[in-house]
Amino acid sequence: MPGGHSIGAEPLPGGGVSFRVWAPKRTRVEVVLDSGENIAMESSAGGYFSCVVPDAGHGTRYRYRLDGGDSFPDPASRFQPEGPHGPSQVMDATRFHWTDAAWPGAGIHGQVVYEMHTGTFTREGTWEAARRELSELAEIGITIVELMPVSEFSGRFGWGYDGVAWFAPFHHYGEPDDLRRFVDHAHRLGLGVVLDVVYNHLGPDGNYLKQFSDSYFTGRYENDWGDALNFDGPDSAPVRDFVCANAVYWADEFHLDGLRLDATQQIFDASPENIIAALAKAFRAASGVRRTFIVAENEPQHTKLARPVEQGGYGLDGLWNDDFHHAARVAATGHNEAYYSDYRGSPQELISALKYGYLFQGQRYEWQGKTRGTPTWGMHPA
Repeated sequence: MPGGHSIGAEPLPGGGVSFRVWAPKRTRVEVVLDSGENIAMESSAGGYFSCVVPDAGHGTRYRYRLDGGDSFPDPASRFQPEGPHGPSQVMDATRFHWTDAAWPGAGIHGQVVYEMHTGTFTREGTWEAARRELSELAEIGITIVELMPVSEFSGRFGWGYDGVAWFAPFHHYGEPDDLRRFVDHAHRLGLGVVLDVVYNHLGPDGNYLKQFSDSYFTGRYENDWGDALNFDGPDSAPVRDFVCANAVYWADEFHLDGLRLDATQQIFDASPENIIAALAKAFRAASGVRRTFIVAENEPQHTKLARPVEQGGYGLDGLWNDDFHHAARVAATGHNEAYYSDYRGSPQELISALKYGYLFQGQRYEWQGKTRGTPTWGMHPA
């Protein structure tokens, strides 16, 4: 695979496939091919297991057998053709021929973003069907398509926020090359493509990471959606590598222009370099000279995420403005229940949100019974 991401199944230029997985919880790991062949993997430092299978290639299906017992999908599977509980499939990204060499990327300024759920955008609910409609979006002035999460999850339909195989595009939307074809065509039309990624938790069904290592997760933090990811505790380095490799993967193998980081307030990390800053740096490095669009959702509205690294921030390009969204919704509907209860939908709210960014920059937020937000001083509101 171009760039080489060190984990998962990687077709080699001369033939065969390199397999590598982090499984410090285990003493023996085997690759079980769909042909029925079992290949023992060699252990190495840090709890990794690896091997090269000469007769494997694009399309080979496989699982990892752990300590001679049950077999499980690859945590870094590039495709799950039968869903999250089925076998993983080797995918050779070099087989796809890109035509976007001249595409300059997409920065944050001056963009009109359209949020797209692949499963509902067309009747077919596939990337191929969505690709055929991209020209319509370009014609009405859209400049960036933000795909809602596409990582494999259980079931036929969902919003994507319960993904369990971060590297595997959801098989009901099509094959990985269909997503590449979607991105390539978007670039041809002058549209950037950004992916919504969920690095704060995994879904409950089909999540087999604990079979390989308990250190993927930590109980030191309370997470709203299950176990928190371990980014700063014992054995956290491979978990950090896993996330950064995933960010690189989307830039390298799918030519995506950016990431929208979901619910970053549930990403806990006290490391000297926060994992959010680390994955953003990795994504930009993989993008080369192309402009990037990396933004975060952050409910408490911590502006640190979008401040420069040299100023102690995480270096993201921007943050979604929940205050503007909430005020606009109240203005449009007249309803301000629940977490909209602190908004009136007044013209001044909308003007202030456009002028200053966040409305709550340290004031008391009655819905939560505490202060919310940090100052946006020195930041561009766009």
